[in-house]
Amino acid sequence: MTKRVGDILTAKVTDENDDHYFGQVDGLTYEIDKKELEKPLHIGGLVTGFAYENDAHRLQLTKHIPDVRLGHYAWGKVTDIRRDLGVFVDIGLPNKDVVVSLDELPTIKELWPQRGDRLMITLRVDQKERLWGELITPELLQAVRIPAKPSLRNKNVKATVYRLKMAGTLVITQDYHFGFIHPSERLREPRLGEVLEARVIGVRDDGNVNLSLRPRAYEAIDDDAQMILTLLEKKGDHCLPYTDKSDAAAIKRYFGMSKSQFKRAVGHLYKQRLIRQDGDGIHLVISGDDDQA
Repeated sequence: MTKRVGDILTAKVTDENDDHYFGQVDGLTYEIDKKELEKPLHIGGLVTGFAYENDAHRLQLTKHIPDVRLGHYAWGKVTDIRRDLGVFVDIGLPNKDVVVSLDELPTIKELWPQRGDRLMITLRVDQKERLWGELITPELLQAVRIPAKPSLRNKNVKATVYRLKMAGTLVITQDYHFGFIHPSERLREPRLGEVLEARVIGVRDDGNVNLSLRPRAYEAIDDDAQMILTLLEKKGDHCLPYTDKSDAAAIKRYFGMSKSQFKRAVGHLYKQRLIRQDGDGIHLVISGDDDQA
């Protein structure tokens, strides 16, 4: 007799004990936990719930319908890892986590999801009538994609890794924008399912975004260089009429630092290609859109 699990069923209530009601669907008996019911059920009545096999290997119906069902995709949180099996994902069932098989996970186990990471999954039933979690495909994920606007550039976003590729990391932001992280824009390769804090460094014509996990330049430089960079950003023409040949007293009055400090900070910014210098002073380098992935 085929188990019916992974979807919403309606059962006829046939019995009860102190802890459970029991309902039947096509000759199979499902238990219903009394603790989750606001009102008692009646023998002979009907009850509708999500059907699954609990950790005790008994069929159960729950009134708490999870978003993850057969044919329905939603986020679930990773709760445990078994290297010989896969990762366990909480989809909201009271006594059951579903497993995403190791066959769907990266070959490099260091890139597997860890506890607290999240995966967008659906359910599938195998030939032994067991429920498994199944990762959403990039093609299906397109259905929830929202194109980003150019104004998102340089903003911080939260993004979840949904696919790992040789060319880089594919993510989806909290606002459902698709993102790409080139290997040069990360200090390490993120895990599948890892939630990242990233910065938008480019918005492509198709509405996808290029992201960086590296700190902004002014976050990676010393205080003097950061102050000069900030002053340049605030100026309408992004230019300051000072160079390493400017009068030390003028530099002190304007920047509040010695000429040697100024030259060191300007040299740092120049090496990072954040500024350029000419006879008029120092200029902020305004880069075009980043190369698209």
